[in-house]
Amino acid sequence: MSHFSEGRNKDRGKDGRGKCELSLTVNGKPETVFAFPMERLLDVLRNELGLTGTKEGCGEGECGSCSVLMDGKLVNSCLVPALQAAGANLTTIEGVAEGSQLNAMQAAFLECGGAQCGICTPGMILSASHLLNDKADPTLDDIREALAGNLCRCTGYMQIFEAVLQAARRRTVA
Repeated sequence: MSHFSEGRNKDRGKDGRGKCELSLTVNGKPETVFAFPMERLLDVLRNELGLTGTKEGCGEGECGSCSVLMDGKLVNSCLVPALQAAGANLTTIEGVAEGSQLNAMQAAFLECGGAQCGICTPGMILSASHLLNDKADPTLDDIREALAGNLCRCTGYMQIFEAVLQAARRRTVA
């Protein structure tokens, strides 16, 4: 949690003064939360809804660790004010599995060693899944471009690129 967020959270009163009631759909489930209008969507997901799979890497929209899908578009949740998410349909990393089964992208990341420390992995998986929703058979250049907003400090990217290619092949065959 960033220093800025900690300071804001300490000031919250139990009576909710200054907070707005927000209704949104998260991973297919309707949710209602009370949040300050300019509170970061990242903090709402993690602190109010307990969805800690979405990670904070930089808090500045540079690393992609906090990527989520909002109404089908990839966004950095650290840059989205909570009020902007009112009425939105959100997908976080917790919502991509197919029941208790990993989806093709998650399985490919695991098999190819695309997940190391895990900070970037949720954002990478959502970004790569977003790519495959738009382009079923991406080239390596397509993958590099789609993941350009996601930074990884551990793998050197080759395992991640291979995971995306493997997931694409599986989806094409299935």
